[in-house]
Amino acid sequence: MTDQRTPVAIAVDLGGTKLSAAAINPDGAMLYRDKILLSGLDVTSCVQEIAQIVQRITGELALSLQAIAGIGLVIPGIYSAETGMGWAPNLWGHQEVPLRAELNRLLSCPIAIDSDRVGYVLGESWLGAARGLKDVVFLSVGTGIGAGILSDGRILRGAGGIAGAVGWFSLTPEWEEIYRQIGCWEAECAGPGLARRGHRGSPEEVVAAARGREPQASRAVARAGEYLGAGVANIVSILNPRMIVLGGGLMQAGDLFLESVKRGVARWAQPVAARQVQIEMTRLGEDAGLFGAARLVLGGA
Repeated sequence: MTDQRTPVAIAVDLGGTKLSAAAINPDGAMLYRDKILLSGLDVTSCVQEIAQIVQRITGELALSLQAIAGIGLVIPGIYSAETGMGWAPNLWGHQEVPLRAELNRLLSCPIAIDSDRVGYVLGESWLGAARGLKDVVFLSVGTGIGAGILSDGRILRGAGGIAGAVGWFSLTPEWEEIYRQIGCWEAECAGPGLARRGHRGSPEEVVAAARGREPQASRAVARAGEYLGAGVANIVSILNPRMIVLGGGLMQAGDLFLESVKRGVARWAQPVAARQVQIEMTRLGEDAGLFGAARLVLGGA
């Protein structure tokens, strides 16, 4: 049984295909965790899955309502704290949905919601590679590309919660129709773009072929690395962060991309800012979103 005198956060990371959740105390200790594949992608199904996994964790730890500081949820999209509406095209399509109202209907605890990119940067600055730093960007490169931005200790969300949608960076004057749907940077070097350029069914297959020195795959990885470096250089010039943390599914092959990113920053970024920034791989991996979700209710967001 958990010490009921120290409230814990129930952290939930809602992904495009899976749902992860954990109980995390104020010291950053993960007391229990769970993960499931989503059975449905409409908002009603997602909210029901969230409620069930929260109830399972509280039951496993015998947590009373008073022992829960709140539920922190991060989603792969945009959330408006003003309206309670959530937009997550990889889940329930391009319409906004009343996410907060749906969750409040099933859960009685206080709920804090934000984008997954905010969760990632909060997690890494709390317990990961950027521990204690106030000017950090977490760049997530997977199916898409997004950035969580911490500036002078504050999260930058923008007027509509869209700050960090860096997949839309324009990095070439050559126009392709796919840029209209997902943005230039994302189309060129996120996972699906790498698979397309490498003539493989998945980015993992391209990475494996590149490790085997297959020419087409090697060219695709090199091209993606160049685009990653140019985009990260833009982030460095715009925000002058102390650290950029690289994470997301594609960065599991970070050894193939890290040096390209560093070369791109040295070549393209504002030179003083380029000398000041550290570029690191995530230390929390897929748990970064969970620790960040916990931070939303334990303070520091």
